[in-house]
Amino acid sequence: MRHTTRSVVALSLVLFLGACVQPSPGPSPSGADGATPGGSASETPTTAPSSGTPGNSAETWAAYKTKDDTLTFEHPARWTITDPAGQAAAGGIFLSVANEAGKQLATLRTNMVAGAECTTRSPYSLLDSQPLPALAQKGTTPRFVFEGRQGTDPATPGPFAYGITSSPAPSGPDACPIFHFFTWPPSGAAFGGAYNPMEAVEGATPGPDTPEAYMETQEYKDIKRMITSLRPVS
Repeated sequence: MRHTTRSVVALSLVLFLGACVQPSPGPSPSGADGATPGGSASETPTTAPSSGTPGNSAETWAAYKTKDDTLTFEHPARWTITDPAGQAAAGGIFLSVANEAGKQLATLRTNMVAGAECTTRSPYSLLDSQPLPALAQKGTTPRFVFEGRQGTDPATPGPFAYGITSSPAPSGPDACPIFHFFTWPPSGAAFGGAYNPMEAVEGATPGPDTPEAYMETQEYKDIKRMITSLRPVS
């Protein structure tokens, strides 16, 4: 069951979705990339994606620096960054990234207290994984992952999520609930989003067996490139 992609929406996703809260309505963001005042952005046209981070080679990308000048990442210039996207932790940031249609693709939060108890285990699918040495802390290198869990009703598609985690890779036939947080001073951070297999995406047919097909879409490739580009401001 380890590579099963037909999953069920389970309570395990609650842990992850805490970092992916839909932002409350607010004023429209401003700036060339939609960034609200405070963060900074600069367009960086590219002719080819970075190694290990596939993307559309013909698209213009922009670099965004967080308001506290600690982290930076790249994103398609046509996407919108909203900061703040909600109530941030004390001294932290909480921003969201949406595509040109307004679909939220990811959130970035810092100064979070990371930690969760593994009270239940379930069959899982690990669809993608990439180490991120630029974010290594105290000898631990976090990973970008795209994974899912199976619940009790195989007829209902269930939780899939992509993001950065410092948790050890699962072993054996089952895993703890999805928990996408990574170690970052002073405590933890989260950068990721949730995938709904029943939501239409250009290049993939909606259905519970399409996570692999979603990985071939430009949306997923751009999301992965964006998240894996996260690094400290030097």
